[in-house]
Amino acid sequence: MTTPFFLSADVLDPVGPAARSSVITTFLVFIGMCLLWVFTLASQDERPESLHTAGRSLPPVFNGFALAGEYITVVTLFAASGAVALFGYDGFASAVDSVVALGVLLLLARRIRDSGRYTLGGLFSLRAPGNGVHGAAAVVTLAIAVPLLMVQLRAAGISVALLIGMPSDTAQVTCTVLMGCLVTCFAAVADLRGTSYVQAIKVPVTLLTLAVLTLLALRKFDWNPGGLLDAAVAQSIAPGGYLRRGLWAHTAGLGPLNTISDHLVMVLGMAMMPHLILRVAASRSGEAARRSTSIAAGLTTLFYLLLITTGFAAAAVVGSGRIGTVDPNGQAAPILLASGILGHETTTRVVLITVVACAAFLAALTAVTSMTFTAAVSLTRDALTRSRHPITASGEMRALRSAIVILCVVGLSLSAVFHGYPVEFLVMFSLGVAATCVFPALIYTFFWPGFNRRGLLWSVYGGLLLCIILTVSSPTVSGTAYALWPEARFDWYPLHTTGLVSVPAAFLLGWLGSRRPAARTIRGFRGASHEAPRR
Repeated sequence: MTTPFFLSADVLDPVGPAARSSVITTFLVFIGMCLLWVFTLASQDERPESLHTAGRSLPPVFNGFALAGEYITVVTLFAASGAVALFGYDGFASAVDSVVALGVLLLLARRIRDSGRYTLGGLFSLRAPGNGVHGAAAVVTLAIAVPLLMVQLRAAGISVALLIGMPSDTAQVTCTVLMGCLVTCFAAVADLRGTSYVQAIKVPVTLLTLAVLTLLALRKFDWNPGGLLDAAVAQSIAPGGYLRRGLWAHTAGLGPLNTISDHLVMVLGMAMMPHLILRVAASRSGEAARRSTSIAAGLTTLFYLLLITTGFAAAAVVGSGRIGTVDPNGQAAPILLASGILGHETTTRVVLITVVACAAFLAALTAVTSMTFTAAVSLTRDALTRSRHPITASGEMRALRSAIVILCVVGLSLSAVFHGYPVEFLVMFSLGVAATCVFPALIYTFFWPGFNRRGLLWSVYGGLLLCIILTVSSPTVSGTAYALWPEARFDWYPLHTTGLVSVPAAFLLGWLGSRRPAARTIRGFRGASHEAPRR
Protein backbone atom coordinates (compact mmCIF):
# COMPACT_ATOMS: atom_id res chain seq x y z
CA MET A 1 0.00 0.00 0.00
CA THR A 2 1.19 3.52 -0.73
CA THR A 3 0.76 6.63 1.29
CA PRO A 4 -2.22 8.70 0.11
CA PHE A 5 -0.68 12.04 1.00
CA PHE A 6 1.04 14.11 -1.65
CA LEU A 7 2.40 17.60 -2.03
CA SER A 8 -0.43 20.08 -2.39
CA ALA A 9 -1.10 23.78 -2.23
CA ASP A 10 -2.22 23.40 1.36
CA VAL A 11 1.29 22.72 2.69
CA LEU A 12 2.21 23.37 6.27
CA ASP A 13 4.59 26.15 7.25
CA PRO A 14 6.82 24.57 9.90
CA VAL A 15 8.52 27.83 10.85
CA GLY A 16 5.84 30.49 10.87
CA PRO A 17 6.16 34.16 9.94
CA ALA A 18 7.12 35.28 13.47
CA ALA A 19 10.22 33.08 13.62
CA ARG A 20 11.23 33.10 9.95
CA SER A 21 13.52 36.15 9.99
CA SER A 22 15.39 34.95 13.09
CA VAL A 23 15.87 31.46 11.66
CA ILE A 24 17.08 32.75 8.29
CA THR A 25 19.49 35.29 9.81
CA THR A 26 21.04 32.80 12.22
CA PHE A 27 21.24 30.16 9.49
CA LEU A 28 23.07 32.54 7.13
CA VAL A 29 25.54 33.51 9.86
CA PHE A 30 26.22 29.83 10.50
CA ILE A 31 26.81 29.21 6.79
CA GLY A 32 29.25 32.11 6.65
CA MET A 33 31.17 30.80 9.66
CA CYS A 34 31.35 27.31 8.14
CA LEU A 35 32.72 28.61 4.84
CA LEU A 36 35.26 30.81 6.66
CA TRP A 37 36.37 27.81 8.70
CA VAL A 38 36.67 25.68 5.57
CA PHE A 39 38.89 28.22 3.84
CA THR A 40 41.01 28.38 7.00
CA LEU A 41 41.41 24.60 6.98
CA ALA A 42 42.35 24.48 3.30
CA SER A 43 45.74 22.85 2.95
CA GLN A 44 48.64 24.68 1.33
CA ASP A 45 50.40 21.38 0.60
CA GLU A 46 50.41 20.82 -3.15
CA ARG A 47 51.52 17.18 -3.00
CA PRO A 48 48.60 15.11 -4.37
CA GLU A 49 48.79 12.20 -1.95
CA SER A 50 49.00 14.52 1.06
CA LEU A 51 45.75 16.14 0.01
CA HIS A 52 44.10 12.82 -0.90
CA THR A 53 44.94 10.91 2.30
CA ALA A 54 46.09 13.63 4.77
CA GLY A 55 49.52 12.00 4.75
CA ARG A 56 47.96 8.93 6.41
CA SER A 57 48.38 10.75 9.72
CA LEU A 58 44.82 10.92 11.09
CA PRO A 59 44.57 9.57 14.69
CA PRO A 60 42.26 6.53 15.04
CA VAL A 61 39.68 8.19 17.32
CA PHE A 62 39.53 11.34 15.20
CA ASN A 63 39.25 9.33 11.99
CA GLY A 64 36.57 7.16 13.62
CA PHE A 65 34.45 10.24 14.30
CA ALA A 66 35.03 11.43 10.73
CA LEU A 67 34.08 8.00 9.37
CA ALA A 68 30.86 8.09 11.40
CA GLY A 69 30.23 11.53 9.95
CA GLU A 70 30.36 10.06 6.46
CA TYR A 71 27.22 8.08 7.34
CA ILE A 72 25.35 11.20 8.48
CA THR A 73 24.08 12.65 5.21
CA VAL A 74 21.13 14.92 4.55
CA VAL A 75 19.31 11.96 2.97
CA THR A 76 19.77 9.70 6.00
CA LEU A 77 19.03 12.51 8.43
CA PHE A 78 15.68 13.39 6.85
CA ALA A 79 14.64 10.44 4.69
CA ALA A 80 15.44 7.69 7.22
CA SER A 81 13.57 9.38 10.08
CA GLY A 82 10.75 10.19 7.66
CA ALA A 83 10.53 6.55 6.58
CA VAL A 84 10.11 5.52 10.22
CA ALA A 85 7.50 8.22 10.79
CA LEU A 86 5.42 7.19 7.77
CA PHE A 87 6.01 3.46 7.46
CA GLY A 88 6.93 2.27 10.95
CA TYR A 89 8.55 -1.17 10.88
CA ASP A 90 9.69 -0.95 7.24
CA GLY A 91 11.51 2.33 7.90
CA PHE A 92 13.06 0.90 11.06
CA ALA A 93 14.36 -2.19 9.21
CA SER A 94 16.04 -0.10 6.51
CA ALA A 95 17.83 2.03 9.12
CA VAL A 96 19.40 -1.03 10.77
CA ASP A 97 21.18 -2.00 7.53
CA SER A 98 23.54 0.97 7.77
CA VAL A 99 24.93 -0.28 11.07
CA VAL A 100 25.44 -3.78 9.67
CA ALA A 101 27.28 -2.25 6.70
CA LEU A 102 30.03 -0.97 9.00
CA GLY A 103 30.52 -4.55 10.18
CA VAL A 104 31.25 -5.56 6.58
CA LEU A 105 33.67 -2.66 6.19
CA LEU A 106 35.35 -3.67 9.44
CA LEU A 107 36.18 -7.09 7.99
CA LEU A 108 38.06 -5.49 5.08
CA ALA A 109 39.45 -2.35 6.75
CA ARG A 110 42.90 -3.77 7.64
CA ARG A 111 43.40 -5.26 4.19
CA ILE A 112 42.38 -2.04 2.45
CA ARG A 113 44.84 0.02 4.52
CA ASP A 114 47.68 -2.51 4.26
CA SER A 115 47.35 -2.63 0.48
CA GLY A 116 48.79 0.90 0.29
CA ARG A 117 46.10 1.97 -2.21
CA TYR A 118 43.23 4.40 -1.68
CA THR A 119 41.24 4.55 -4.92
CA LEU A 120 39.21 1.78 -6.52
CA GLY A 121 41.68 1.76 -9.41
CA GLY A 122 44.57 1.14 -7.04
CA LEU A 123 42.73 -1.65 -5.25
CA PHE A 124 41.51 -3.27 -8.47
CA SER A 125 45.04 -3.32 -9.90
CA LEU A 126 46.49 -5.32 -6.98
CA ARG A 127 45.77 -8.62 -8.72
CA ALA A 128 44.68 -7.28 -12.09
CA PRO A 129 47.28 -4.85 -13.46
CA GLY A 130 47.00 -3.82 -17.08
CA ASN A 131 45.09 -1.59 -19.43
CA GLY A 132 41.50 -0.72 -18.67
CA VAL A 133 41.47 -1.52 -14.94
CA HIS A 134 41.85 2.05 -13.73
CA GLY A 135 39.38 3.26 -16.34
CA ALA A 136 36.82 0.72 -15.11
CA ALA A 137 37.34 1.97 -11.57
CA ALA A 138 36.76 5.59 -12.63
CA VAL A 139 33.55 4.62 -14.46
CA VAL A 140 32.22 2.78 -11.41
CA THR A 141 33.11 5.65 -9.08
CA LEU A 142 31.22 8.11 -11.29
CA ALA A 143 28.24 5.75 -11.58
CA ILE A 144 28.05 5.71 -7.79
CA ALA A 145 28.80 9.38 -7.09
CA VAL A 146 26.80 11.35 -9.67
CA PRO A 147 23.33 9.95 -8.79
CA LEU A 148 24.07 10.42 -5.08
CA LEU A 149 25.21 14.01 -5.66
CA MET A 150 21.98 14.70 -7.51
CA VAL A 151 19.74 13.30 -4.77
CA GLN A 152 21.74 14.84 -1.90
CA LEU A 153 21.60 18.33 -3.40
CA ARG A 154 17.89 17.95 -4.12
CA ALA A 155 17.17 16.81 -0.56
CA ALA A 156 19.24 19.70 0.81
CA GLY A 157 17.30 22.23 -1.25
CA ILE A 158 13.92 20.84 -0.18
CA SER A 159 14.93 20.77 3.49
CA VAL A 160 16.26 24.34 3.50
CA ALA A 161 13.13 25.61 1.69
CA LEU A 162 10.92 24.00 4.34
CA LEU A 163 13.04 25.38 7.16
CA ILE A 164 12.75 28.94 5.92
CA GLY A 165 9.00 28.55 5.39
CA MET A 166 9.03 28.65 1.56
CA PRO A 167 7.95 25.15 0.43
CA SER A 168 6.94 25.99 -3.16
CA ASP A 169 8.66 24.21 -6.07
CA THR A 170 10.30 27.44 -7.23
CA ALA A 171 11.71 28.13 -3.78
CA GLN A 172 12.96 24.55 -3.49
CA VAL A 173 14.79 24.74 -6.82
CA THR A 174 16.26 28.12 -5.84
CA CYS A 175 17.47 26.73 -2.51
CA THR A 176 18.93 23.71 -4.30
CA VAL A 177 20.94 25.95 -6.62
CA LEU A 178 22.14 28.20 -3.79
CA MET A 179 23.14 25.21 -1.64
CA GLY A 180 24.91 23.68 -4.62
CA CYS A 181 26.92 26.86 -5.19
CA LEU A 182 27.96 26.98 -1.52
CA VAL A 183 28.98 23.33 -1.55
CA THR A 184 30.96 23.85 -4.76
CA CYS A 185 32.95 26.62 -3.06
CA PHE A 186 33.63 24.32 -0.13
CA ALA A 187 34.58 21.32 -2.25
CA ALA A 188 36.86 23.33 -4.53
CA VAL A 189 39.27 24.11 -1.68
CA ALA A 190 38.76 20.93 0.34
CA ASP A 191 41.20 18.17 1.13
CA LEU A 192 40.79 15.09 3.29
CA ARG A 193 42.23 16.68 6.43
CA GLY A 194 39.97 19.74 6.21
CA THR A 195 36.81 17.75 5.54
CA SER A 196 37.72 15.39 8.38
CA TYR A 197 37.47 18.22 10.90
CA VAL A 198 34.02 19.22 9.64
CA GLN A 199 32.89 15.57 9.55
CA ALA A 200 34.07 15.03 13.13
CA ILE A 201 32.31 18.17 14.41
CA LYS A 202 29.10 17.15 12.63
CA VAL A 203 28.76 13.95 14.68
CA PRO A 204 28.25 15.46 18.18
CA VAL A 205 26.16 18.32 16.73
CA THR A 206 23.78 15.87 15.04
CA LEU A 207 23.64 13.46 17.97
CA LEU A 208 22.91 16.28 20.39
CA THR A 209 20.18 17.69 18.12
CA LEU A 210 18.44 14.33 17.77
CA ALA A 211 18.77 13.66 21.51
CA VAL A 212 17.13 17.00 22.36
CA LEU A 213 14.26 16.30 19.94
CA THR A 214 13.76 12.86 21.48
CA LEU A 215 13.80 14.11 25.07
CA LEU A 216 11.37 16.93 24.33
CA ALA A 217 9.02 14.45 22.65
CA LEU A 218 9.23 12.08 25.62
CA ARG A 219 8.40 14.97 27.95
CA LYS A 220 5.10 15.45 26.13
CA PHE A 221 4.23 11.86 27.01
CA ASP A 222 5.32 12.06 30.67
CA TRP A 223 8.66 10.35 29.90
CA ASN A 224 6.84 7.17 28.90
CA PRO A 225 8.35 5.53 25.75
CA GLY A 226 5.39 3.16 25.54
CA GLY A 227 2.97 6.06 25.46
CA LEU A 228 4.97 7.73 22.69
CA LEU A 229 4.94 4.53 20.60
CA ASP A 230 1.21 4.05 21.15
CA ALA A 231 0.58 7.62 19.99
CA ALA A 232 2.76 7.03 16.90
CA VAL A 233 0.69 3.95 16.01
CA ALA A 234 -2.60 5.77 16.63
CA GLN A 235 -1.60 8.74 14.43
CA SER A 236 -0.10 6.64 11.61
CA ILE A 237 -1.72 6.26 8.20
CA ALA A 238 -2.51 2.59 8.95
CA PRO A 239 -2.58 1.83 12.71
CA GLY A 240 -3.15 -1.87 12.09
CA GLY A 241 -0.02 -2.30 9.96
CA TYR A 242 2.34 0.36 11.33
CA LEU A 243 4.45 -2.09 13.32
CA ARG A 244 4.29 -4.86 10.72
CA ARG A 245 6.07 -5.37 7.42
CA GLY A 246 4.41 -4.23 4.18
CA LEU A 247 3.26 -0.64 4.76
CA TRP A 248 6.01 0.75 2.55
CA ALA A 249 5.12 0.25 -1.11
CA HIS A 250 8.71 -0.70 -1.96
CA THR A 251 8.45 -3.83 0.19
CA ALA A 252 5.37 -5.11 -1.63
CA GLY A 253 5.48 -7.73 -4.36
CA LEU A 254 7.27 -11.08 -4.30
CA GLY A 255 7.25 -11.02 -0.51
CA PRO A 256 10.61 -11.77 1.11
CA LEU A 257 12.59 -11.68 -2.16
CA ASN A 258 12.19 -7.91 -2.39
CA THR A 259 13.20 -7.53 1.25
CA ILE A 260 16.28 -9.73 0.85
CA SER A 261 17.37 -7.82 -2.23
CA ASP A 262 16.89 -4.47 -0.49
CA HIS A 263 18.88 -5.53 2.58
CA LEU A 264 21.67 -7.00 0.42
CA VAL A 265 22.04 -3.76 -1.54
CA MET A 266 21.90 -1.58 1.57
CA VAL A 267 24.45 -3.56 3.58
CA LEU A 268 27.01 -4.26 0.85
CA GLY A 269 26.50 -0.97 -0.96
CA MET A 270 26.93 1.25 2.09
CA ALA A 271 30.05 -0.69 3.07
CA MET A 272 31.67 -0.27 -0.36
CA MET A 273 31.18 3.45 -0.98
CA PRO A 274 34.41 4.89 -2.53
CA HIS A 275 34.56 7.81 -0.08
CA LEU A 276 34.46 5.37 2.86
CA ILE A 277 37.25 3.29 1.32
CA LEU A 278 39.34 6.45 0.87
CA ARG A 279 38.85 7.38 4.51
CA VAL A 280 39.77 3.91 5.77
CA ALA A 281 42.85 3.93 3.55
CA ALA A 282 43.95 7.23 5.14
CA SER A 283 44.47 5.54 8.52
CA ARG A 284 47.94 5.33 10.04
CA SER A 285 48.05 1.52 9.89
CA GLY A 286 45.86 -1.52 9.40
CA GLU A 287 45.21 -1.75 13.12
CA ALA A 288 44.30 1.94 13.26
CA ALA A 289 41.88 1.38 10.36
CA ARG A 290 40.11 -1.37 12.30
CA ARG A 291 39.96 0.77 15.43
CA SER A 292 38.56 3.75 13.51
CA THR A 293 35.91 1.56 11.91
CA SER A 294 34.95 0.10 15.30
CA ILE A 295 34.55 3.58 16.78
CA ALA A 296 32.49 4.65 13.77
CA ALA A 297 30.26 1.58 14.19
CA GLY A 298 29.46 2.55 17.78
CA LEU A 299 28.73 6.17 16.92
CA THR A 300 26.64 5.19 13.90
CA THR A 301 24.62 2.76 16.00
CA LEU A 302 23.82 5.59 18.42
CA PHE A 303 22.94 7.89 15.51
CA TYR A 304 20.47 5.45 14.01
CA LEU A 305 18.91 4.65 17.37
CA LEU A 306 18.24 8.36 17.86
CA LEU A 307 17.08 8.68 14.26
CA ILE A 308 14.57 5.85 14.68
CA THR A 309 13.32 7.37 17.93
CA THR A 310 12.98 10.75 16.21
CA GLY A 311 10.88 9.13 13.48
CA PHE A 312 8.49 7.57 15.99
CA ALA A 313 8.38 10.85 17.92
CA ALA A 314 7.46 12.77 14.75
CA ALA A 315 4.61 10.34 14.08
CA ALA A 316 3.41 10.67 17.68
CA VAL A 317 3.64 14.47 17.96
CA VAL A 318 2.85 15.60 14.41
CA GLY A 319 1.04 12.61 12.90
CA SER A 320 1.94 10.65 9.77
CA GLY A 321 -0.91 12.27 7.86
CA ARG A 322 0.39 15.80 8.32
CA ILE A 323 3.96 14.70 7.57
CA GLY A 324 2.83 13.03 4.34
CA THR A 325 0.91 16.16 3.34
CA VAL A 326 4.14 18.17 3.30
CA ASP A 327 6.29 15.49 1.66
CA PRO A 328 5.14 12.00 0.55
CA ASN A 329 8.60 10.62 1.41
CA GLY A 330 8.51 12.00 4.95
CA GLN A 331 11.64 14.14 4.62
CA ALA A 332 9.96 16.94 6.56
CA ALA A 333 9.53 14.77 9.69
CA PRO A 334 12.43 16.19 11.80
CA ILE A 335 11.56 19.75 10.76
CA LEU A 336 7.88 19.36 11.65
CA LEU A 337 8.82 17.69 14.94
CA ALA A 338 11.11 20.60 15.86
CA SER A 339 8.34 23.02 14.92
CA GLY A 340 5.48 21.30 16.74
CA ILE A 341 7.14 20.05 19.88
CA LEU A 342 7.16 23.47 21.59
CA GLY A 343 4.81 26.45 21.74
CA HIS A 344 4.72 28.62 18.62
CA GLU A 345 5.65 31.82 20.42
CA THR A 346 8.64 30.57 22.40
CA THR A 347 12.26 31.53 21.81
CA THR A 348 13.31 27.94 22.46
CA ARG A 349 11.30 26.84 19.42
CA VAL A 350 13.19 29.28 17.19
CA VAL A 351 16.51 28.05 18.58
CA LEU A 352 15.53 24.40 18.03
CA ILE A 353 14.45 24.98 14.42
CA THR A 354 17.68 26.90 13.76
CA VAL A 355 19.79 24.06 15.19
CA VAL A 356 18.00 21.56 12.94
CA ALA A 357 18.67 23.87 9.97
CA CYS A 358 22.38 24.06 10.86
CA ALA A 359 22.61 20.27 11.26
CA ALA A 360 20.96 19.85 7.85
CA PHE A 361 23.45 22.26 6.27
CA LEU A 362 26.41 20.45 7.82
CA ALA A 363 25.06 17.11 6.62
CA ALA A 364 24.59 18.39 3.06
CA LEU A 365 27.93 20.22 3.01
CA THR A 366 30.04 17.30 4.17
CA ALA A 367 28.21 14.54 2.27
CA VAL A 368 28.36 16.23 -1.11
CA THR A 369 31.95 17.35 -0.56
CA SER A 370 33.16 13.85 0.37
CA MET A 371 31.49 12.23 -2.62
CA THR A 372 32.68 14.92 -5.03
CA PHE A 373 36.23 14.92 -3.67
CA THR A 374 36.52 11.12 -3.91
CA ALA A 375 35.11 11.03 -7.44
CA ALA A 376 37.54 13.76 -8.51
CA VAL A 377 40.47 11.92 -6.94
CA SER A 378 39.46 8.80 -8.84
CA LEU A 379 39.24 10.70 -12.11
CA THR A 380 42.69 12.24 -11.71
CA ARG A 381 44.47 9.21 -10.22
CA ASP A 382 42.74 6.44 -12.17
CA ALA A 383 42.22 8.19 -15.49
CA LEU A 384 44.39 11.26 -16.16
CA THR A 385 47.60 10.11 -14.49
CA ARG A 386 47.38 6.75 -16.29
CA SER A 387 47.15 8.29 -19.75
CA ARG A 388 49.91 8.13 -22.34
CA HIS A 389 51.00 11.64 -21.37
CA PRO A 390 51.34 11.66 -17.56
CA ILE A 391 50.79 15.01 -15.86
CA THR A 392 52.92 16.69 -13.21
CA ALA A 393 51.95 17.03 -9.55
CA SER A 394 50.86 20.64 -10.04
CA GLY A 395 48.93 19.66 -13.15
CA GLU A 396 47.23 16.89 -11.20
CA MET A 397 46.15 19.36 -8.54
CA ARG A 398 44.67 21.69 -11.15
CA ALA A 399 42.89 18.75 -12.73
CA LEU A 400 41.55 17.71 -9.31
CA ARG A 401 40.07 21.14 -8.59
CA SER A 402 38.60 21.37 -12.10
CA ALA A 403 37.05 17.90 -11.78
CA ILE A 404 35.47 18.88 -8.45
CA VAL A 405 33.82 21.96 -9.96
CA ILE A 406 32.61 20.03 -13.02
CA LEU A 407 31.11 17.25 -10.90
CA CYS A 408 29.33 19.73 -8.65
CA VAL A 409 27.93 21.59 -11.65
CA VAL A 410 26.73 18.34 -13.24
CA GLY A 411 25.08 17.15 -10.01
CA LEU A 412 23.49 20.55 -9.41
CA SER A 413 22.17 20.81 -12.96
CA LEU A 414 20.62 17.35 -12.79
CA SER A 415 19.08 18.15 -9.39
CA ALA A 416 17.41 21.28 -10.77
CA VAL A 417 16.23 19.65 -14.00
CA PHE A 418 14.72 16.60 -12.31
CA HIS A 419 13.44 18.39 -9.22
CA GLY A 420 9.80 17.51 -9.81
CA TYR A 421 10.46 13.82 -10.49
CA PRO A 422 10.62 10.95 -7.96
CA VAL A 423 14.34 10.19 -8.32
CA GLU A 424 14.90 8.71 -4.86
CA PHE A 425 15.44 5.33 -6.53
CA LEU A 426 18.84 6.64 -7.69
CA VAL A 427 20.14 6.20 -4.13
CA MET A 428 19.41 2.48 -4.33
CA PHE A 429 20.91 2.40 -7.83
CA SER A 430 24.19 3.84 -6.54
CA LEU A 431 24.21 1.42 -3.63
CA GLY A 432 23.45 -1.41 -6.05
CA VAL A 433 26.43 -0.45 -8.21
CA ALA A 434 28.72 -0.37 -5.16
CA ALA A 435 27.44 -3.75 -3.95
CA THR A 436 27.72 -5.31 -7.42
CA CYS A 437 30.87 -3.80 -8.90
CA VAL A 438 33.05 -3.14 -5.83
CA PHE A 439 32.29 -5.83 -3.26
CA PRO A 440 32.87 -8.93 -5.49
CA ALA A 441 36.00 -7.37 -6.99
CA LEU A 442 37.54 -6.66 -3.56
CA ILE A 443 36.59 -10.06 -2.16
CA TYR A 444 38.27 -11.78 -5.10
CA THR A 445 41.26 -9.41 -4.91
CA PHE A 446 41.93 -10.08 -1.24
CA PHE A 447 41.04 -13.76 -1.03
CA TRP A 448 41.51 -15.46 -4.44
CA PRO A 449 45.02 -15.63 -5.94
CA GLY A 450 43.59 -16.73 -9.30
CA PHE A 451 41.69 -13.49 -9.87
CA ASN A 452 43.01 -11.62 -12.93
CA ARG A 453 42.40 -8.67 -15.22
CA ARG A 454 39.85 -10.37 -17.44
CA GLY A 455 37.85 -11.58 -14.47
CA LEU A 456 37.84 -8.10 -12.94
CA LEU A 457 36.68 -6.39 -16.14
CA TRP A 458 33.96 -8.99 -16.70
CA SER A 459 32.77 -8.61 -13.11
CA VAL A 460 32.84 -4.79 -13.05
CA TYR A 461 31.43 -4.00 -16.48
CA GLY A 462 29.04 -6.94 -16.51
CA GLY A 463 27.75 -6.03 -13.07
CA LEU A 464 27.34 -2.36 -14.02
CA LEU A 465 25.43 -3.26 -17.19
CA LEU A 466 23.13 -5.53 -15.19
CA CYS A 467 22.48 -2.77 -12.63
CA ILE A 468 21.49 -0.34 -15.39
CA ILE A 469 19.25 -2.79 -17.27
CA LEU A 470 17.50 -4.15 -14.18
CA THR A 471 16.97 -0.69 -12.65
CA VAL A 472 15.46 0.69 -15.86
CA SER A 473 13.21 -2.38 -16.04
CA SER A 474 12.12 -2.23 -12.38
CA PRO A 475 8.91 -0.86 -10.78
CA THR A 476 10.83 2.20 -9.58
CA VAL A 477 11.07 3.52 -13.16
CA SER A 478 7.72 2.52 -14.69
CA GLY A 479 4.41 0.83 -14.01
CA THR A 480 3.72 1.96 -10.42
CA ALA A 481 2.31 5.06 -8.76
CA TYR A 482 5.70 6.00 -7.25
CA ALA A 483 7.72 5.31 -10.44
CA LEU A 484 9.65 7.84 -12.48
CA TRP A 485 7.19 7.33 -15.36
CA PRO A 486 4.06 5.85 -13.77
CA GLU A 487 2.08 5.74 -17.04
CA ALA A 488 4.69 3.70 -18.93
CA ARG A 489 4.87 -0.10 -18.60
CA PHE A 490 8.22 -1.78 -19.16
CA ASP A 491 8.73 -3.07 -15.61
CA TRP A 492 9.43 -6.71 -16.50
CA TYR A 493 11.93 -7.03 -13.64
CA PRO A 494 9.75 -7.41 -10.51
CA LEU A 495 12.19 -6.39 -7.74
CA HIS A 496 12.87 -2.81 -6.66
CA THR A 497 16.63 -3.30 -6.29
CA THR A 498 19.15 -5.25 -8.35
CA GLY A 499 21.19 -6.94 -5.63
CA LEU A 500 19.56 -10.37 -5.58
CA VAL A 501 20.52 -10.88 -9.24
CA SER A 502 23.45 -8.55 -9.92
CA VAL A 503 25.68 -9.40 -6.94
CA PRO A 504 25.75 -13.21 -7.57
CA ALA A 505 26.10 -12.51 -11.31
CA ALA A 506 29.14 -10.28 -10.69
CA PHE A 507 30.77 -13.03 -8.62
CA LEU A 508 30.04 -15.55 -11.39
CA LEU A 509 31.40 -13.28 -14.11
CA GLY A 510 34.58 -12.66 -12.13
CA TRP A 511 35.10 -16.40 -11.73
CA LEU A 512 34.37 -17.20 -15.40
CA GLY A 513 36.64 -14.45 -16.66
CA SER A 514 39.50 -15.52 -14.40
CA ARG A 515 39.17 -19.14 -15.49
CA ARG A 516 40.09 -18.00 -19.02
CA PRO A 517 43.28 -16.01 -18.41
CA ALA A 518 45.09 -14.08 -21.10
CA ALA A 519 48.15 -15.61 -22.72
CA ARG A 520 50.50 -13.30 -20.86
CA THR A 521 51.10 -14.33 -17.26
CA ILE A 522 49.53 -11.97 -14.81
CA ARG A 523 51.80 -10.70 -12.06
CA GLY A 524 51.06 -11.95 -8.60
CA PHE A 525 49.62 -9.92 -5.77
CA ARG A 526 52.98 -9.24 -4.18
CA GLY A 527 54.44 -7.99 -7.43
CA ALA A 528 51.60 -5.56 -7.95
CA SER A 529 51.71 -3.96 -4.54
CA HIS A 530 54.40 -2.50 -2.33
CA GLU A 531 52.81 -4.10 0.69
CA ALA A 532 50.85 -7.33 0.35
CA PRO A 533 47.65 -7.58 2.37
CA ARG A 534 47.79 -9.95 5.31
CA ARG A 535 45.74 -13.10 5.26
